[in-house]
Amino acid sequence: MQSKAATVDEYIVSLPDDRRKAIEALRKKIRKNLPKGFEEVMSYGMIGYVVPHKLYPSGYHCDPKLPLPFINIASQKNYISFYHMGLYEGELLDWFRDEWKEVSIKKLDMGKCCIRFKKPEDIPVDLLGELVSKVTPKQWIEYYERQVKR
Repeated sequence: MQSKAATVDEYIVSLPDDRRKAIEALRKKIRKNLPKGFEEVMSYGMIGYVVPHKLYPSGYHCDPKLPLPFINIASQKNYISFYHMGLYEGELLDWFRDEWKEVSIKKLDMGKCCIRFKKPEDIPVDLLGELVSKVTPKQWIEYYERQVKR
């Protein structure tokens, strides 16, 4: 369910109360913990955190006019999603899965880089805040370039 909102604030205002509170809490934690250099944007109808062109002029290989995506959060039809592209990297994924077991009794509902939360109260905001702090824009660019060149 892609939003047509042009700004992050428009997006948040459009959400139902329970989803809005959860997204606001997650956004606040991300902004507090995200390493310097990433920028917050609307991306693919979701709140996105990207490496801007000023740091990575090449942009996203699928569409070089777009900045390099890193994290997205969204209110979908049946869940809240948290996308973290750095979870494609094995060590970070292993760390996250181990930490998940420490903070949640729920089964981890995860695709390759998308974590889904059916209930807003199930979002481990502190853990996701710690996760976003672990990769700098420079590290993300290095990892991304290794993958694209394969």
